Amino acid sequence: MIRLAILDDWFDTLRTLRCFDRLSGIDVTVFTDHQPDIDRLAERLAPFDAIVLFRERTAIPRELIARLPGLKLISQRSVYPHVDVEACTDHGVLLCSNMHAGAPSYAAAEHSFALILAAMRDIPAQMASLHAGAWQMGVGKSLHGRQIGLYGYGRIGRQVAHYARAFGMRVVWWGSEAGRARATDNGEQVADSREAFFATSDIVSLHVRMKPETRGLITAGDLAAMGADSLLVNTSRAGLIEAGALKLALDAGRPGKAAIDVFDEEPITWANDPLATHPRLVATPHIGFVTEDEFEIQFADIFDQVVAWHAGAPINMINPEVVDR
Repeated sequence: MIRLAILDDWFDTLRTLRCFDRLSGIDVTVFTDHQPDIDRLAERLAPFDAIVLFRERTAIPRELIARLPGLKLISQRSVYPHVDVEACTDHGVLLCSNMHAGAPSYAAAEHSFALILAAMRDIPAQMASLHAGAWQMGVGKSLHGRQIGLYGYGRIGRQVAHYARAFGMRVVWWGSEAGRARATDNGEQVADSREAFFATSDIVSLHVRMKPETRGLITAGDLAAMGADSLLVNTSRAGLIEAGALKLALDAGRPGKAAIDVFDEEPITWANDPLATHPRLVATPHIGFVTEDEFEIQFADIFDQVVAWHAGAPINMINPEVVDR
C-alpha cells in the first residue's frame, strides 16, 4: 500500500468531501498545520511515496526533493510556480496537475466581486463603527454606471465581467496583445492604451496567471496613473504587482483604495503587517478559492491523479519523461 501525505489542510476539510472516498485503499495522512522549515518538512515527508499539495501553500524546491528519495508522485491542480519541476524530473518524481482548461473558478470570481462591494461600500469600516457604537462612519460609492477595467482576458476575468454587467457597470479590457485581440474579436471594449485603461477605470481588477514573464507586470507607473477615487483589486497573485509598489501607491493616494486576497509572503502569521493593515486596504487571507464547493471540484481532480498513478496509468503529467524512463 502506498503512503500519501496531504499538506496544509488547515481546517481538516478534505475528509468531509465526497471525493475523499476516492482514496479508499490508500494509506493517507493529513497534516493540518503549515511547516515552513525545510529540515522539519523533509523529516515529516520522508516516509511517504506521494504528496498532495494544497494549492501553493507549501513550496517544493530542489533542496527538499533531493532529501526525499522515496517520493514518487506530487499531485496538485493548476499552475505550479512553487514546484521545481526540473528537480522533480532529475530525482524521478512525477508531477501531475490538471490545468482545468474548462470552467473558471467561480469561487475566485465571486470573491473578486465580494471585495469590490466591500471596498466600494466601506463594509469593514462600517461594521467596525457599528460594533463600536458609533453607527455610520461615511458614505460609500455605487457600482451602477461606473467603469471596471479587467486586466487579463481569461475565464475568471470574463466571469467577473458577467457579474459587473449585472450591476450595470461598463466593462473595459486590457492585457497581453493576444488577449486584447481575443477580446476585440468577441466584441468587447478594449482600452485605447494601457495608460488610458488605468486612468479611466473606477475599478481595476487583475486576472492574470503568475508566470516568470508576468512577475511585476503592474508597475508603480500603472498605479500612479489611477485616480484618487479609484480601486485596485487583486485576487490573482501578489507578484503580478511590482515589489513594494502597492503600499507606496496607497501611501500616495493613487489608487485611493485597494482590495486584495494575496500577499508576497503567505501565510502572514504576524500582527500589524504594514500592507495588510493599511487604512486604504480591504484584505482577506487568500480565501478566493476557499469554499467547500471549489474544494470538491479541485480535489476530485487531485485525488483522481493519485488513483490513476497508483493503478499504473498516470494522467495530467507535467513531466512525463519520468514515466518514459
